[in-house]
Amino acid sequence: MSNTNRSGRGKNRRNSAAPQGKGNASASRQPSQSMQSTRPSTSQSGKEVRPRSASLSGVRSKGRTRESAPIEGLPVSKNDETVIEIIGMNHDGEGVGRADGYTLFVQGALPGETVCVRVMKTKKQYGYAKLLEIVKASPDRVSAPCPIYDQCGGCQIQHMSYAGQLAWKRQLVIDNLQRIGKLNVLTEDETNEEDTGHAIRVLPTMGMDEPWRYRNKAQVPIGVTEGGLVGGFYAKGSHRIIDMETCLIQHEHNDEVVAKVKEIGSHLGISAYNEETGRGLLRHVVVKKAFRTGEMMLVLVTNGRDIQHKDEWIGSIREAIPQVASICQNVNKKQTNVIFGDETRVLWGRDVIYDFIGDVQFAISPRSFYQVNPVQTEVLYGKTVEYAGLSGKETVIDAYCGIGTISLFLAQHADQVYGVEIVPEAIEDARSNAMLNEMRNVKFEVGASEDVIPRWKEQGIEADVIVVDPPRKGCDPRLLDTILEMKPERVVYVSCNPSTLARDLRVLEDGGYRTVEVTPVDMFPHTVHVESVAMLVRIKE
Repeated sequence: MSNTNRSGRGKNRRNSAAPQGKGNASASRQPSQSMQSTRPSTSQSGKEVRPRSASLSGVRSKGRTRESAPIEGLPVSKNDETVIEIIGMNHDGEGVGRADGYTLFVQGALPGETVCVRVMKTKKQYGYAKLLEIVKASPDRVSAPCPIYDQCGGCQIQHMSYAGQLAWKRQLVIDNLQRIGKLNVLTEDETNEEDTGHAIRVLPTMGMDEPWRYRNKAQVPIGVTEGGLVGGFYAKGSHRIIDMETCLIQHEHNDEVVAKVKEIGSHLGISAYNEETGRGLLRHVVVKKAFRTGEMMLVLVTNGRDIQHKDEWIGSIREAIPQVASICQNVNKKQTNVIFGDETRVLWGRDVIYDFIGDVQFAISPRSFYQVNPVQTEVLYGKTVEYAGLSGKETVIDAYCGIGTISLFLAQHADQVYGVEIVPEAIEDARSNAMLNEMRNVKFEVGASEDVIPRWKEQGIEADVIVVDPPRKGCDPRLLDTILEMKPERVVYVSCNPSTLARDLRVLEDGGYRTVEVTPVDMFPHTVHVESVAMLVRIKE
């Protein structure tokens, strides 16, 4: 399942289900001839994995004379098989092991495991290997419940226990703070900072009680087979669409709507878009589900304005899916992999559906950004408000405010909130949501934060707290300079990328701030993505 960029944010995250992983099978626990070992499941790929012999130690070539290494002096070459211990996991969810000191990345391997791998590609400093057999499994290894986990790649770590995922995400944040930010992090056995100097507390990752069926938005590419319309996901490394009946991280109603649309469209003879020829009508089916209100929106992304059997199609959808409150059409005639085109119109019902995060109501339009995990969004924003330390008297600036989701949360606890966002459409949504909630202590302005905030300062606006929620690339350096010039008492940094978080915290610390605490929040269970909220306070001069 693919993710799209948030409106006005350029983030490939929180909807982003996120950049696609390579995926791998979970291991079924079966004894081999001479040792208790496990082999990756191959039920989806159909490829046979033959039992390994007892002599698994060392490096061996696969039944032929080893080809000369592309890079001389490496301990392994392409197609070599070797047994390695997995000592960690990188940010893509790949296991990290070493063969005679040479680093190998292994998709599907978990820390603490001993695995047999085949080297697939070598570079000067590192290489990639394929998992052949698990000689010793990690206690965190589980069987991935998704039947298409091998093929999809939307989830990267379903083969890891949820407790293991949460622990790994916390460690990922810590590693980035230490390695990239050169920041001092409080270790598990340190309870105070008397002997350690200033050290940052990184709290346990805030996870979900039920880490499945959490996504409120589905975006499904549509194709065609002899049996009719298919919709699901692109096979890894291709634009071939593989049909999918269910996604275990999608709300069940989203799956049901997509299935009904495919069924009705096939019955009516609706054609699917072919990106090679540029012909065919239906490109994507987008479904949005409001968790709190139960309302649903269906968006048909089409290659042209005219829809065959439109009235019959709409009538059949309404009859089959009564909870749908809005049916819209988005027209995209461009030969592009961007989902939405410029024109959107209502085919039936309202132009928006409504939902709540906490006590704040939001209007959700076909193209507006709305967090895809509303349960964890409330957790994330609650932590943001906590770190802001508001008493009701403060002035707060929300940089990168998007459609105002964090701004409106903060406005419930602050005297005045100012939000800034570079995309005009996002600011229009922010102002509409403020009016919807009758919040008059929040103002929004279009522009780059690094340009607008200094102008506010010239107008006499002094911020007690500045909140930043940047895209994956982190804060613009000029914004960081602006924060240091504004000298707010507190900075709250909401991050979707631990590496750029660490980089930016280093700049703020060098400029007179102290990072007190960081809390990872699991917005996307079973993927490698992790959000974090950091609290910084200004050091008194």
